[in-house]
Amino acid sequence: MRTIRIGLCQINTIVGDIEGNTRKILDYIKQGKKKQVDLLAFPEMAVTGYPPEDLLLMPKFIESNLKAIRQITKATSSITALVGFVDKDGDIFNAAALLHNGKLIDENGVRSILLT
Repeated sequence: MRTIRIGLCQINTIVGDIEGNTRKILDYIKQGKKKQVDLLAFPEMAVTGYPPEDLLLMPKFIESNLKAIRQITKATSSITALVGFVDKDGDIFNAAALLHNGKLIDENGVRSILLT
C-alpha cells in the first residue's frame, strides 16, 4: 500500500492582501514539494483572506483573486493543492480549487454560501 502525505496549511492570511497571501501559498507549495507531500490543503478563502466582506463588491478584487489562482495553479507541478478562493459565475461564491501538476482539475463552488 502506498503512503499518501497530506499537508494541512494553516496559514495566517490577511484580508485583502491577495499578493501577500499568494506568496504564502506559493511558499507552502515549495515547502510541500521539498517534504514530498502529495496533497496540500489550504483554508477557506486562503487567497482573499477571511472574511473579505465589502471587498467582494469590487470587481477588480475578484479578478485579482482569480489571477492569483491561475498563478498558484502553475506552481503545482508534481504536487496537488486544494486552495480556497472566491469564484464567480453570475454571482460570486466561496470555492475551492483542486490543482494538480500545473492544471486546474476542479472548482468546487459552495453555491449555498452566496457572498453577494
